[in-house]
Amino acid sequence: MADKSPSRGEIFVVDDDPAVRETLSIVLSAGGYQVICFADGAALLAVARTRVPACILLDVHIPGKSGLDVLKELRGEDYPAPIFIISGQGDIAMAVSAIKNGALDFIEKPFRGHELVARLEEAIGAYARRQAENSASKVGSLHFPGREPLTRRERDVLEQFTAGASNKEAGRSLGISPRTIEDHRANIMRKLGARNAADLIRIVMTAQRAS
Repeated sequence: MADKSPSRGEIFVVDDDPAVRETLSIVLSAGGYQVICFADGAALLAVARTRVPACILLDVHIPGKSGLDVLKELRGEDYPAPIFIISGQGDIAMAVSAIKNGALDFIEKPFRGHELVARLEEAIGAYARRQAENSASKVGSLHFPGREPLTRRERDVLEQFTAGASNKEAGRSLGISPRTIEDHRANIMRKLGARNAADLIRIVMTAQRAS
């Protein structure tokens, strides 16, 4: 009998619905991942601070601390693995809040199993590439005096934008949805005081000349 294929890594799933946990376990296990499920945020926090998974799927509406509260405690922007916020009752405001607090992306229920696995594979791969490339990033080292600091992920998006990538192309490269790219671009333009796309490029070029 052939040996069992090695795991592609652990995925932490946080959802208070046993049926959702079971479904995600089956789908993600079939995709080659080892799945560890939690029914609430406290249980996740106890493990996620000492073990780093390939990614985390974190439901918003869970007992005790909400998914967004847990995301803040994990310092999502600095956590060494991508975190996805999932919800069956999502809205634009919730998605924006999740992204601002460091979630890589926002996934709405219901979702198809094979599409979810493909999306996570793309995101995990892109996240690993960006981690490796961050030290060599040109935009990552730029300074914008007098402006609100950009997050690491906003700098990733800005680099894609200055390279001429569309929202769709940037999303594919970074492993996140075009809608999330739009959210990041709006934040970038607000922070840097850019009136439009051309103005944003001018600001970046000025910072490059000054560096």
